[in-house]
Amino acid sequence: MRLLWLVGSLALGLLIAALTLQSPRPVPASAPATAFSAGRAMADVREIARRPHPVGSTDHIRVQTLLLQRMAALGLQTSTQTGPLSPEAVQRIERDGRSASGLELTNLIGVLPGRDPRLPAVALMAHYDTVPDSAGAADDTAGVAAILETVRALRARGAADRTLVVLLTDGEELNLDGARVFWGGHPLRDRIGAVVNLEARGGGGRAMMFETGRGNAPTIALFARAAVKATGGVSSNSLAVFVYELMPNGTDFTIPKDRGVQGINLAFIGRPAQYHADASTPDALDQGSVQHIGSQALETADALLRAPALPAATQNLVYADLFGRLIVGHAPATGWLLLGLAFLALGAAMWRARSRAGLTFADLGRGMVDGLWFLSTGLVLTQAVRLLAGPLSARADSAEAYYTLLARLPWMEAGVALTVLALALALLGGRTRPDRRVVAVGVAASALLAVALGGLNLIVIGAAVVAVGLSLTPTLAARTTWGGWTGSIGLILIVAAAAQASAPEAAFLFVWTGLLAALTAALAAFLDPGLTGARSLAPIAAAAVLGAGWIAGLAHTVFLGIGMDLPGVLVLLGLLVLMFVRPLSPERAMARPLLMTALAVLLLGAALSGTARFAEPRPAPATVASA
Repeated sequence: MRLLWLVGSLALGLLIAALTLQSPRPVPASAPATAFSAGRAMADVREIARRPHPVGSTDHIRVQTLLLQRMAALGLQTSTQTGPLSPEAVQRIERDGRSASGLELTNLIGVLPGRDPRLPAVALMAHYDTVPDSAGAADDTAGVAAILETVRALRARGAADRTLVVLLTDGEELNLDGARVFWGGHPLRDRIGAVVNLEARGGGGRAMMFETGRGNAPTIALFARAAVKATGGVSSNSLAVFVYELMPNGTDFTIPKDRGVQGINLAFIGRPAQYHADASTPDALDQGSVQHIGSQALETADALLRAPALPAATQNLVYADLFGRLIVGHAPATGWLLLGLAFLALGAAMWRARSRAGLTFADLGRGMVDGLWFLSTGLVLTQAVRLLAGPLSARADSAEAYYTLLARLPWMEAGVALTVLALALALLGGRTRPDRRVVAVGVAASALLAVALGGLNLIVIGAAVVAVGLSLTPTLAARTTWGGWTGSIGLILIVAAAAQASAPEAAFLFVWTGLLAALTAALAAFLDPGLTGARSLAPIAAAAVLGAGWIAGLAHTVFLGIGMDLPGVLVLLGLLVLMFVRPLSPERAMARPLLMTALAVLLLGAALSGTARFAEPRPAPATVASA
């Protein structure tokens, strides 16, 4: 009975996640003039991305001329700005075997005057240069073409009070040089009050708003109202903004952001094999991605141009999209209120389960230990499985090795995701049922494999020590369904409290899911403490569908962003899913089949990850794009 609820809820949750992750259908060129059309934008993509056009190439000049003509045809007042290459850019050009002598940057600037020139302007920004060996249909021709189509649609919607500045930067692939030159001294620089930047790191997938100016609450409020009108809805959350702020790399948006300018940064990162590769052609580009990034840019730019006042820096908002349909958010301090409500709901569930289902505090503690076993064992196994596909990017010896790893990323994701699923099945089937020595040896061997393939990693070694210790102590495993369930919720709420104290922008992931799980547990405890009938299992399954679907959608984007070097992030997200489905653990008679399935899934995950080395071999140096 419970097995059907378990399989059904997980299947529906994964289906919802898959539907959420789909890029929208491209809108044809016959669409109304006020709408964004990928069909119209693709005409520019095909013309611009005929061939690579890095700084200093003949095609670079061809694209400059083409873009200036297109901007003028759209009614923009065009101009150019030249500037010197930075020393880092010169070094990069020379590493490619080219000469930087006499080269300079050329930014392309277009202005569409507003009705009130005294108001701060709005800028649409993308870069038009490419790396030497890629036509760059995605990075960043898609962004450039989307801006041209956005300008056309904005003009069709009628004049706005604010001036629009189109900034097509040069030299982004070298060292963000074009953006540095413009924001370093162009006369228009100080007139711009908000920026919409378009980027890509791949050739498909939904476009995500992953970066804002600092103190983004008013910006997110405007974006939430505007971007939900976009074709395909909106993808964004404060976790992405928080993580990207910590990363060492940047885009053109980094430059105005550091000057205190507000705005948003949009990008799609699916189909990673196309990043800086000769495969990044107009025919290979996901037109749905062009539609999604361009439609969000259009709606946001339109809202900014017509806003009575542009967003100002206040505090960062805690927010996330729900299944790509709408954005919900709250002030950072509100997280404490939600967390308190979650603890109250968990307390009510525990009180009811103690009196009606025999729950003990000791078994709740053992349920928390189960969660720790899942986390520690998962960190070890996912690291080992991930490394079967190749080294971490930090240990890549060249640009060609890094791009090869990107091409292997889908294989890595499949392998790591199956590893997390195998661990979940093992826990649901009863983690103490297999021989504890076999499990401990398996974890230790995986840790040794991870160290051998990836080098010394103290986190993996520490996790292995914890996992082996817990594997050898079966008395610390939860003995009841309520113990396992309330223990997992309690563990997540403790993590949520720590995140709320240290990084509230990221805490929503644990606070919101922990609150939903705690409320579900309280409802189930009062409806049917025995957790045997549909009265309790139906709301549990409904929460599992929503929770698993939402988390799985986030997990894909998170892995594309940081999973190559931090595969263990899927273990933490897997624990959130496990928190929802733990009360659906099947009957004892299903334990052995479930454990055998877990072993088969684990082996399949390892095989898929290892297959990446053969499916995406490292190409000959002459065919690889430069960094």
